[in-house]
Amino acid sequence: MIGITNGAFIALIALGYTLVYGIIELINFAHGDLFMLGTFVCLSTLTLLGFSTEVGTTGTPWFALLLAMLAAMIFCGLLNVLAERIAYRPLRRAPRLAPLISAIGVSFIFVNIGLFWQGPTPRRFPDLLPQYDFMSQLFGFTTLIRFTFKDLFVLALAIPLMLGLAWVIRSTRMGKAMRAVAQDSEMAQQMGIDVNRVIAFTFLLGGVLAGAASLMYGLYNNNTVFTLGFTAGLKAFTAAVLGGIGNVNGAALGGFVLGLLSALTVTYAGGQWENVGVFSLLVIILVFKPTGLLGQETGEKA
Repeated sequence: MIGITNGAFIALIALGYTLVYGIIELINFAHGDLFMLGTFVCLSTLTLLGFSTEVGTTGTPWFALLLAMLAAMIFCGLLNVLAERIAYRPLRRAPRLAPLISAIGVSFIFVNIGLFWQGPTPRRFPDLLPQYDFMSQLFGFTTLIRFTFKDLFVLALAIPLMLGLAWVIRSTRMGKAMRAVAQDSEMAQQMGIDVNRVIAFTFLLGGVLAGAASLMYGLYNNNTVFTLGFTAGLKAFTAAVLGGIGNVNGAALGGFVLGLLSALTVTYAGGQWENVGVFSLLVIILVFKPTGLLGQETGEKA
């Protein structure tokens, strides 16, 4: 079950990568570090509300968790829009290497903000979710597959967020504008679509999903650190490429596949082989299907 749960984290972050790439063909390397800052926002919000690792709680403070998640979603969404406006938009028509280097620079800025904010040592999240093992509690025995309340909490939040994103892209006016800009931004602009607004909204969506994932990660793993963004971002980017970069459904599928593969590798080969198994699968997939699992060949834009 831990593979599916970790796959949900990875999928939510991977969606941010694939949304931005699908619209402006930019690999936003700062996205993983944006997720890291989201965990710090959640931790700070819970601390301000009186919850810490030293203070026990009776029951689950759902209202406090909701406030922490909303704070992280707003913070990450707005910060992502700000990064697009300052660091990426002026370089939109520059050679592709320029915005890529700019994204790496933004990543370093976010890392150093996190280092200054919470320091270099790992920070522990307050343990606010019930320690409830459904298999042993409901059926009276322990099975190989553990299904805990934490797993249910993560999936109950992640799956509706993914479905909501799919609905926004498929059925709303802004979603149709996003698809038009992704297909041909110049033609979309000639048809009256505000391309800058659509791109800003795309960054907002990606940041909001990263903010939501940050609360789930913190409560599930009960820790965060300023270097978290590198490992999380690398796995999420791999999932996006695995599923087909630019394809929303592919990013979600890639996240769950990567989560399951990581869990199986750790279980049967050991934690030291986790990254080897993950990237070996990626290489195999890209050799036989360079566009990823759900990606499609597209011609060059005229």
